[in-house]
Amino acid sequence: MAKKILKIVLIILGVILVLAAGLIIWLSVTEFNPADVTDVNIETNSKEDSSSPSLGQELTIISWNTGYAGLGKDADFFMDGGKNVSSYDKDGVTANLLGIYNQLYSDENKADIYMLQEVDLDSSRTYGINAREYLGIYNSTYALNYSCSFVPYPLPPIGKVNSGVLTNTAYSIDSADRISLPCPFDWPVSTANLKRCLLVSYLPIDGSDKKLVIVNLHLEAYDDGEGKIAQTKQLREFIQSEYEKGNYVIAGGDFNQTFPGGLDKYPTLNPDLWTPGTITEDIMPEGWKMAYDLNVPSCRLLNQPFNPDDAEHTQYYIIDGFIISPNVEFISVNTIDAGFEFSDHNPVQLKVRLAEAD
Repeated sequence: MAKKILKIVLIILGVILVLAAGLIIWLSVTEFNPADVTDVNIETNSKEDSSSPSLGQELTIISWNTGYAGLGKDADFFMDGGKNVSSYDKDGVTANLLGIYNQLYSDENKADIYMLQEVDLDSSRTYGINAREYLGIYNSTYALNYSCSFVPYPLPPIGKVNSGVLTNTAYSIDSADRISLPCPFDWPVSTANLKRCLLVSYLPIDGSDKKLVIVNLHLEAYDDGEGKIAQTKQLREFIQSEYEKGNYVIAGGDFNQTFPGGLDKYPTLNPDLWTPGTITEDIMPEGWKMAYDLNVPSCRLLNQPFNPDDAEHTQYYIIDGFIISPNVEFISVNTIDAGFEFSDHNPVQLKVRLAEAD
């Protein structure tokens, strides 16, 4: 009897090992491996006549990590110390997506340029809803930074993911590139993990031969810190190279790093849970400016559903903001308090002016 039980156990273990090996091989063969630089299609959906910004004109830009419309106020997430992989059914995701749309395109918050992160187009976690199409109502560019046919962890598994960053504007877009960032994960973990990037959109400027360069980013989150450092270094080198061409550069998004003063405003409550990296002033090229708001948190930890009354366990961060080149005049920045109703991030609004040439 004991030999028979042992034989059954060994057979079961053998089947599990074969299936696991088969899954790893399949994920390796189908792994998303974009080139260092890839041309990005421009969707010309603007319902208005596309124009170009002018020198001296005030521009309003909003950056928002939309949390793929699946990380609203009721959500927690296993990577942040929570329990769930998905906290919403299809109706819940649809309701969150509608809330995000209304927040973005309301008369109160209307912007010239929108820089969105974690926008899904066909994922199990969002029930196949194409948020990229839903939110990209003007001229838009989109780049995948997470594409996997089946993410096998945890249990139940995440499943299929296709997600990325979306830049949306009523202005004309001349061209756009997806620029790959260093991936800190080794095989086989890399086969089902994010492949971060910069989504770079080049907008013509009326009366100028220079470009307005919009760099939409979402840097590494769940690494040991080295990934964020390497990605931030590449970001710095790229934006400086564009500025040296005479272009006007605005980089923004979710840095997954605390901006200066962020930890003083919102100290770490539990170091055993997810903590962001730290971005310091010395990463800035000379003459550049970081733009962020310390008055309202831009992100919350997903260790539990949102409960602002539970100060002991509700962790906030300042990890969303912008970097602007010296020829872009800073006017203001403020985080819009959306109450984390539809996403685990709040939108951040920047106002700037393109400096007129001397």
